[in-house]
Amino acid sequence: MVRPFAPLGALAGLLVSGLPGGVVGVLLGLALDRRLKLRSWRQLVERLGLRPAEGDHELLFHLLGRLARREGPVQEAHLRQACREMGALGLDARARQAASRIFAHGMLGIDGLRRSLQRLSGQAERVEQLLRACWRMAWADGRVGPAERELLLLWGRWLGRSNAQVEALGHDCAPLPAPSEADGYPRALRLLGIRPDSDPAAIKHAYRRLLSRHHPDKLGRAGASPARLRAATARTRELHEAYRLVRDRHGFR
Repeated sequence: MVRPFAPLGALAGLLVSGLPGGVVGVLLGLALDRRLKLRSWRQLVERLGLRPAEGDHELLFHLLGRLARREGPVQEAHLRQACREMGALGLDARARQAASRIFAHGMLGIDGLRRSLQRLSGQAERVEQLLRACWRMAWADGRVGPAERELLLLWGRWLGRSNAQVEALGHDCAPLPAPSEADGYPRALRLLGIRPDSDPAAIKHAYRRLLSRHHPDKLGRAGASPARLRAATARTRELHEAYRLVRDRHGFR
């Protein structure tokens, strides 16, 4: 069992007043560990709000936070995209809170990511899912800036992917051109399976249900073939655009 504050207290005490200070530091550290009920470094990091307890998604939302802040102030579109990723992963309320904390921490841009990404380089499916999610975040505001693209290419190299491979994923994740009002709205209604007089709650429910069914990350975890994943990516983009068009026509957010 590790007591995080005990060694920190010892080190601080030694630096300040030598061996007597180190003894006092250990005692103070142990008292603080007991008071906070900390038994590991992981608990300390989680208590500070820097790491979600669900470590499987930690790297993803750290990367998304870094990208959201890369070109300047974080926009509402970036926050919505982060929420969509949480929904696609099926995160519950507690996990969403943890993901939000790590997303915010990622925005600070203070942690090195090279080793974490290099450790994933041999996991082809996980690498593709990660890069696709990052591209979706980069495209969230409708454009990918040069600083975002540079960062994505760097991460891709750390993940063992060539620039061409990373760019190809970015092309797949690019939003489709917005359909015209004349012919796009009826098609959007058909795609979402709703009526022109559907209320906002019904529209949101239909959109989320279809998005959950067709999201490529969810199918990837289920072992879908590459062809099916490409089709799911295309359908997801269509659903995003259809929902945007219907939402704008009906005037809700």
